[in-house]
Amino acid sequence: MKGFTGDIAILESCLPGLPGRPKSKSRAIRQVLPSIEPGYIRTLLPGEAPENPEKWENILGDIERVIMPGVTHWHSPHFHAYYPTGNSWPSLLADMLSDAIGCIGFTWMASPACTELETLMMDWLGKLLDLPKCFLSEESEGVGGGVIQVNESLREHTNRTQL
Repeated sequence: MKGFTGDIAILESCLPGLPGRPKSKSRAIRQVLPSIEPGYIRTLLPGEAPENPEKWENILGDIERVIMPGVTHWHSPHFHAYYPTGNSWPSLLADMLSDAIGCIGFTWMASPACTELETLMMDWLGKLLDLPKCFLSEESEGVGGGVIQVNESLREHTNRTQL
């Protein structure tokens, strides 16, 4: 199969193995913090990239065997650091939809819809926080505004470069 229909068929063939993973062990059973040492993955995976495709079942097995022992379970009721990540159904569905669209909105030309939506949502947030109008793009004739950072590291880097 070729094209989009073929891609959907491949995706559908992978989905039956996903229910219950990586949740096959209850979050209550898993340790909140991993008990691994730096470099642990190198002892579990080959030192060279594979030259042939891996079977999907093997990939799912590797997630359980290699990845899950090194995961900090942010959604555990026993985890009290940082802040929880997007794991609600709306968040998961939005991520899938966004990934399916497959655009990266780093400039207006790269994806006008991304930039326009981000600008509008930043205005919504500014109004919610009752910020002065100079912080709003619409109200300050495009002078105000902000950006949504994808993670804390990028936010911190952006702050440091503004100093």
